Amino acid sequence: MIYDLQKASMWKRISAFLFDGILLGIIAVLFALMLSGLTGYNGYAAQVNDAYARYGEQYQVDMQITSAAYEALDEAGRQNLQAAYDALNADEGARHALSMMMELSLLIVSFGLLLGFVVMEFIIPLLFKNGQTLGKKIFGIAVMHTSGVKISGPMLFARTILGKYAVETMVPVYILLMMLFGQIGIVGPAILILLMILQAGVMIGTHTNSMIHDLLAKTVTVDMGSQMIFESQEALIAYKEKIHAEKAAKEAY
Repeated sequence: MIYDLQKASMWKRISAFLFDGILLGIIAVLFALMLSGLTGYNGYAAQVNDAYARYGEQYQVDMQITSAAYEALDEAGRQNLQAAYDALNADEGARHALSMMMELSLLIVSFGLLLGFVVMEFIIPLLFKNGQTLGKKIFGIAVMHTSGVKISGPMLFARTILGKYAVETMVPVYILLMMLFGQIGIVGPAILILLMILQAGVMIGTHTNSMIHDLLAKTVTVDMGSQMIFESQEALIAYKEKIHAEKAAKEAY
């Protein structure tokens, strides 16, 4: 049970979220660029683009055509486009480069975001204490266990890696990538909508206005200036015993 809960105001949480989100995006992109060079992604992408340009020129079509533009094509144009794709699929080198590009895209995005979360949402909060990111530090909010005890390393790991990264970020990112490469149908958008509804329902339906990552780690976001955060469970018990003793003494008096 939370003792004397002082929830952080919504505007502070949103402000901290936006600030941290921008920094996280920048860091994740920098890591992704580094991984692109290390994995050879740029070479595969250049090979795929060259194949698209080569077969597009050979068959006089745009192989990166939009759906709207495709619908406007006449029958001859569609046949030429199909012939260009058939030629591309028959090109073993281009097909391998495209396959590697798709696989590396998921790997680079996954690890770029993971490293970004580790830096912004795990290492920095460990240094600042009380689960504070740079955004939370600036806007005066903190994270603690729902009992009122200071957040621990394992709690922070569950909150950041299992909740924020794995469930709230990578599930949508994976679905969006699959949609981009045409590997998933209507199921993808349906899952995204359900996840958003679940997140909103959790936030509205819990008295702590928690999110999925908070439920997984049993944490709550509080106002740093007014919330009492105890160093340990023993410190919390000692404080409650003290309050109880003071209350009993007043009643006896």
